[in-house]
Amino acid sequence: MMGNPERYPFLSGNPALGEASFCPYLPLTLFYQESSLKTSGLLDTGASVNVLPYLTGIELGYEWERQTTALSLTGNLAQYEARVVLAQGIIGQFEPVQLVFAWTQATNVPLILGQVNFFMEFDVCFYRSQLEFAVSPKTPSSE
Repeated sequence: MMGNPERYPFLSGNPALGEASFCPYLPLTLFYQESSLKTSGLLDTGASVNVLPYLTGIELGYEWERQTTALSLTGNLAQYEARVVLAQGIIGQFEPVQLVFAWTQATNVPLILGQVNFFMEFDVCFYRSQLEFAVSPKTPSSE
């Protein structure tokens, strides 16, 4: 059971594709040092990691040469170098969370919210037939 979820609509990527083009893009604000950026991320349960597109990282103030922790991406991003960066993220009315991103040199990808660590911090229910999804912060486990 999700506590106080916020609901969001699926957004159409390509009107020519009709309902097949609708995807779960979550509006969020990212913070790094003195910069903030309102953006949206594609919720991707099949993605291992959060992915930050190159130009979005530049807008936030990251400098490629100063990010020394490299990682390898797979799939259609395997050919691009990636670095680990941290940003504060605010989703809706929820408390800020630290998000870990693979900042890729690819410029033709969306911001992707994946298993590490978006889905570790938030519970998400997809209502695809209604073109909606609901997000809430994870509930602390009671041991």
